[in-house]
Amino acid sequence: MRSDHDASDMPEAPSRSQRRREALALFDLGEALLTLPPSRLAGIELPEDVRTEIAHVRRITAPVARKRQLQFLAKLMRRHADAVFAPARAALGGDAVAHRREVANAHRLEALREHLLAEGDVALGELLQHHAQADRQNLRALIRQARGERAGNRPPHAYRELLRQLRALESSSSRSADSMPDDATN
Repeated sequence: MRSDHDASDMPEAPSRSQRRREALALFDLGEALLTLPPSRLAGIELPEDVRTEIAHVRRITAPVARKRQLQFLAKLMRRHADAVFAPARAALGGDAVAHRREVANAHRLEALREHLLAEGDVALGELLQHHAQADRQNLRALIRQARGERAGNRPPHAYRELLRQLRALESSSSRSADSMPDDATN
């Protein structure tokens, strides 16, 4: 028999799939918290029982036992409200954004290095327009040596040094831009 209550009046419980996704998300969060250095973990607000269990899991080295304890950690985390772990998610999310930014910058510098090797003096002139403090003679020598290493199938010492120089150039220009007063940059 049907009751007088409408089905839409009853709050719908999460589906089994949804509960499983949430449990796996907490498992992944626990795994990510284990990878953080203790100094970073100390700055994140966590319940005390979760913090002690993280310390316990870190001491375990056997892979199967570690996974079992990690599952227990996830079970402990499920006992707490989801909002309790918002600071931990925010801290880990910020790391992901910074990591993506660093990777994108590394790819950009590698592409610049390849452009310098392919185009030579034309690309070097473009680079020097943006970075006037760069040592033209040293960069030109590194480009020439890297081309020779590639042609002679030798170890890429100059190729790597060219990337180091580009990184140093990039960091020095970003530091000088950060040290400029606001009215000078406008």
